[in-house]
Amino acid sequence: MNFFENHYNNTVKYDLINKFYYKNHKQIPKLNKIILNFNCKNINFKKLMSSMIALELVTSQKSIITPSKKSNIQLKIRKGNPIGCKVTLRKENMYKFFFRLISEIFPNIKLFEGFSNKKFKNKINSFSFKISKTLFTYELENQYHFFKDLPKLQIVIFTNSLSSFELIFFLKSYKFPIV
Repeated sequence: MNFFENHYNNTVKYDLINKFYYKNHKQIPKLNKIILNFNCKNINFKKLMSSMIALELVTSQKSIITPSKKSNIQLKIRKGNPIGCKVTLRKENMYKFFFRLISEIFPNIKLFEGFSNKKFKNKINSFSFKISKTLFTYELENQYHFFKDLPKLQIVIFTNSLSSFELIFFLKSYKFPIV
């Protein structure tokens, strides 16, 4: 059992039960999945392959190429051409990456103060943000020449919370940087 799973079962559940009213134990919020996504606007296979390898290094899970759904004349993209890559993390890999996100990635970002509560107003069960620093882990820093031109990484955290207040409380209980 991972540290965050243990923390969730022993402390976060009881804090949520004491803070909010639940009729059933299945209504208690929990992490469902985390999606990591690189979008490459230009069709550059070198960037696409380096972003796929970067996702595999960070998450230790194979990434999937995302094809375009529509053709775009301005960007010169045809329908079905690859435009990015993504990884969906669930269960044990999700908790490992979430721990790594809080303990390694956020402290490595310079001048990072946290996320404001205003971002959570319309969000009920998911929270998304982008990391613009391309070399956010030690594995990527060691291979600087290969990963220096990575696009922004979009991270989406999905929960089964019923309101934005539950989502904020749930993420703060894991010491997620929310100001």
